[in-house]
Amino acid sequence: MLVLVAPGQGAQKPGLLTPWLELPGAADRLAQWSAAIDLDLVHYGTEADADAIRDTSVAQPLLVATALLSGDALLTAGSAEDAPVRAAAVGAFAGHSVGELAAAALSGVLTPLEALRIVRARGAAMAEAAAAAETGMSAVLGGDSDVVAGHLEKLGLTPANMNGAGQVVAAGTAEQLAALSADRPEKARVIPLKVAGAFHTDHMASALPAMEAAVADVAPGAPVTRYVSNLDGAVVESGPDVVRRLVHQISAPVRWDMCMETFQRLGATALIELCPGGTLTGLAKRALPDVRTLALKSPDDLAAARDLVAAHTSA
Repeated sequence: MLVLVAPGQGAQKPGLLTPWLELPGAADRLAQWSAAIDLDLVHYGTEADADAIRDTSVAQPLLVATALLSGDALLTAGSAEDAPVRAAAVGAFAGHSVGELAAAALSGVLTPLEALRIVRARGAAMAEAAAAAETGMSAVLGGDSDVVAGHLEKLGLTPANMNGAGQVVAAGTAEQLAALSADRPEKARVIPLKVAGAFHTDHMASALPAMEAAVADVAPGAPVTRYVSNLDGAVVESGPDVVRRLVHQISAPVRWDMCMETFQRLGATALIELCPGGTLTGLAKRALPDVRTLALKSPDDLAAARDLVAAHTSA
């Protein structure tokens, strides 16, 4: 069973779209998307520096657009007859945090333009919420899970991303995160992350009305195959339920550990991470060592990814 996943905020890198613009139709598609959301995706994906694309209101649409572009190149390039076959080879779609919007579009719940319009509103609202107080996130690597959980609770921090494979992302105020760096859990490392706020915590509650407004006119479709939710790792079969979860997920912890448990329960044998791939495949290599992984970083990786899709098409 093949799983297709889309990475979340923090995975963006300067120039991530540059090689993809060489693909037929890519520039036109990005121009259409840029006009629809009033954001120059080509500029931010090719010329902007790391600080510019760290901005939440830029990073989130850029990541979703990149995942959609690479996903389209993987699943629909070639003959029209091949596209449904390739898409049907995917046994489950999932995304980490903002990557869930790309997964929702690829699974048929949203159209690409709907996903991009929603993520444009999401990024702007979460950036505004983050500006209300000096907050952030730090990765906690290693240590006993119960000890780490107790330590974060003692410091008033929220385990915002439960990523599995010995990784938890703590979120809270700058003072709380400074205390964590000074007083680490036993046998754990703490790495501050380059994000602009305490995402997936109560600090994002003020962004919920904007998200609800962004999806008000959406008529979601049913997922064409399994859609695995960050909320609890559940397989969600209802389009409206997927959208409801997307709205409320911005202030709820990401349970990527539960998503990977679901992949394992479903019998996953391979996982492809869409561009900019690397983070989620790294987690899968540790948590799901028997699952073959492939990260799409550039069009150079498409041939191997298509071979993996073809292997699951004939399985």
